[in-house]
Amino acid sequence: MQTSSPGIGSSADPGSDRNSGRRQSDRIVAASEASQRSLDQATAHARGDAAVLIVGPSGSGRKHFGRAIHAWSRRVGQPLMVFPVASTPEGLHEQELFGTADGSQTLSENTAGYLAAAGRGTLLIDGLDKLSPPVRTAFVQALQSGSFRRPGQTDAVRVEARILATANGEAELQSPDKLLGDVPVQTVTLQGLADRREDVLPLAAHFLAEVSEQESIRPIGFTQDARNWLVEETWTGNVRELRERIRQSVRIGNAGVISAESLMLSTDGDEVPSFKDAKRAFETRYVEGLLRRCSGNISRAARLAKKDRKDFYDVIRRTGVDPGEFRT
Repeated sequence: MQTSSPGIGSSADPGSDRNSGRRQSDRIVAASEASQRSLDQATAHARGDAAVLIVGPSGSGRKHFGRAIHAWSRRVGQPLMVFPVASTPEGLHEQELFGTADGSQTLSENTAGYLAAAGRGTLLIDGLDKLSPPVRTAFVQALQSGSFRRPGQTDAVRVEARILATANGEAELQSPDKLLGDVPVQTVTLQGLADRREDVLPLAAHFLAEVSEQESIRPIGFTQDARNWLVEETWTGNVRELRERIRQSVRIGNAGVISAESLMLSTDGDEVPSFKDAKRAFETRYVEGLLRRCSGNISRAARLAKKDRKDFYDVIRRTGVDPGEFRT
């Protein structure tokens, strides 16, 4: 499937040229069928004014999609306010969302509150499932009635903003669409990166170009070992982890060419493994990935690796991987 890179800086009409993003970081890469479905959902929902819930695992790009929906909507010329629920203490959720009647300082220094500050634009609640239940109940009531009153305030404040929200789509969150009660809501569902591996290399190239521009480095590309490693990696941190790995790889190597070793060194930990240990770790992951793909068939795995069967056996022995564990 062809890569589609719609830009947040594009026209508000979602039917217009979606490849006209003004900034590299604003683009959405959708090479897999799963991400293309998510993209189609987002562009369709952008045309209306109904609330949209973007559901997916952490790091899958939920907030990025929310920004895109606002940019493709009729409200693109109006404010986009983002309420970061997870990084806001629970005791401050109410005043951050609704504001304060007495003008007392809020954490965000926005006494009006996110809901009012969004005006006729868009409010993106990043982490609706993390919003404290009493505040979420009051929020749903405000959406249903079209207005709210701050504690100690007699005049009602109208709700004019369009609501977008993100929520964790892991198994423990049942019926995420019920987070907004009976408020009509449309849903965009994002998959984890491990479930849409066709996106990995296009995303990696996208992030390399983005980071190279930021670092004033000419992007060259990835070594073949790096490409293999990228595809085989589990990516438990999803798109966010991939972006950070590439960012750190560029800084470690200070060049536009990315090796598998530099990708494995790109962790948040303070300890950096030796080159020998990093290479051995890569060999182990690479061999495990090939054997898993080939159901433990060593001859087939050697052919895919473009190595002599005897040489591939030597690599297997060196890593200590047991091919029998992958036979079905």
